[in-house]
Amino acid sequence: MVTETKTAEASLESLHRIFTVPEAPDSTLGKIEQEISQNLNRFLQNHIAATDSSLTDIEKDFSNPLIPEKPTFVSKHTEFLLDKLVAQSVHTSSPRFIGHMTSALPYFLMPLSKIMIGLNQNTVKIETSKAFTPLERQVLGMLHNLIYDRDDPFYESWMHSAEHSLGAFCSGGTIANITALWVARNAALKADGDFKGVAEEGLFRAMRHYGYDDLAILVSERGHYSLKKSADVLGIGRQSLIAIPTDENNRIRIDKLEEKVAELKAKNTKVFALVGVAGTTETGNIDPLDAMAEIAEREGIHFHVDAAWGGASLMSNNQRQKLKGIERADSVTIDAHKQLYVPMGAGMVIFKDPSMVSAIEHHANYILRKGSKDLGSHTLEGSRSGMAMLLYASLNIIGREGYELLIDQSVDKAEYFASLIADQPDFEVVSKPELCLLTYRFVPEAVKKAFEVANDAQREVLHQHLNDLTVFIQKHQREAGNTFVSRTTLTPVQFDNRATIVFRVVLANPLTTKNILEEVLEEQRALAKQSTIAYPKLLELAEQILN
Repeated sequence: MVTETKTAEASLESLHRIFTVPEAPDSTLGKIEQEISQNLNRFLQNHIAATDSSLTDIEKDFSNPLIPEKPTFVSKHTEFLLDKLVAQSVHTSSPRFIGHMTSALPYFLMPLSKIMIGLNQNTVKIETSKAFTPLERQVLGMLHNLIYDRDDPFYESWMHSAEHSLGAFCSGGTIANITALWVARNAALKADGDFKGVAEEGLFRAMRHYGYDDLAILVSERGHYSLKKSADVLGIGRQSLIAIPTDENNRIRIDKLEEKVAELKAKNTKVFALVGVAGTTETGNIDPLDAMAEIAEREGIHFHVDAAWGGASLMSNNQRQKLKGIERADSVTIDAHKQLYVPMGAGMVIFKDPSMVSAIEHHANYILRKGSKDLGSHTLEGSRSGMAMLLYASLNIIGREGYELLIDQSVDKAEYFASLIADQPDFEVVSKPELCLLTYRFVPEAVKKAFEVANDAQREVLHQHLNDLTVFIQKHQREAGNTFVSRTTLTPVQFDNRATIVFRVVLANPLTTKNILEEVLEEQRALAKQSTIAYPKLLELAEQILN
């Protein structure tokens, strides 16, 4: 007997079904939803990353450029996704995944995300978001209050003002930084007399009107790469984003900053923005924000703080002092999808003065009308989802005290890991944690001793072999899928500013234990010995130097 295979058909009746909610838990869609949840939970309990298939093999499953002519049953396509997508994804919420700024999420966000998706609000305008608009404005007010601590009358006046905004939700820190610098540029080159402003007349006419020979943004050499994108998008060119040297703690050198400001003034270059970093991406360090604010105020420069990573530390009364001076910033970037533990796509830029956004205000006849409270009047992006709802829920369910506990334990964990590394005869800390991020590397004990007596040429060779070994360990650790740390390249003062490849760990996941951190080092130690080139060469050279 031949079984006839049932195929899906494109009909108004079948299409209507996929746009409606299943009537019962045992309906087809209900069963599919349950299966997805079960498979997702199983996935979240397994390895860091699937080891079954290589990226090349996975690409073969996603190589057909043709849109299917015929529809596919939801159940069949779901099986494909579970097998080819879910099973081969990265388990970023694993307590053993400590290499990036992506952590576990509170489980309550999963069902709440269904509400957000189901409502499908577009927060660009009131007509497609209604209650989501005042909710988003309140969340921006909460973050503004966290940074600037203004009184109740201030928020009563400005939080829901149609002509003003305390900030903007963005898809991430990149758009938040671009928005802040966009405001800074437009304010520096604002309308003046017959000149209608850079937003209307463009950069060339603005420069000619104000008589500047060039424009510049200043930031430390540890500034995020999104700032280069900002310089590119704003039309000043990446070369006009000027990197200032950092000290041995990866913080901007105020003396070098002062020198550069004076030099640029002498060249008739307008510095329209100074960016302080509160939690560098590579090392987690915080610039001397107070000292930077002094310079910005004295020189009439827009002071922006990129606190995409470290801004959440303001939630902790025990860590807040580390960000002293942030309250003097004209604008601040914070990523809620980092240490505020909400899903990807929740960046924010907060403005000290709610009237600043008038520098980028824009309108359209069919939406964003003058006098409306449409959020899109003051944002770079147009259509956006209601991500503010998830942050609002987290702020209420976790509360400031809850966030304080989460942030404090992550800093404590980083300090523990740093001390654990320092106690090992064959590891060394490269950058100590200021928040919950640190870097280190594996150095065999004999190699440490050889460094102490080696000449410059010998040190250089040892250094290169250590770089090769660090890459080997990190790649093989990732491929093994048991634990994961990332790697980056620094130029530490203690290594004579040589380009140094290091392991980088971020300890924001509250589920990461001390035992796991010990296992990470044990695995790296074992992997080092599997190297057939760098490890033997290191030991051979160390022996020659010591003998």
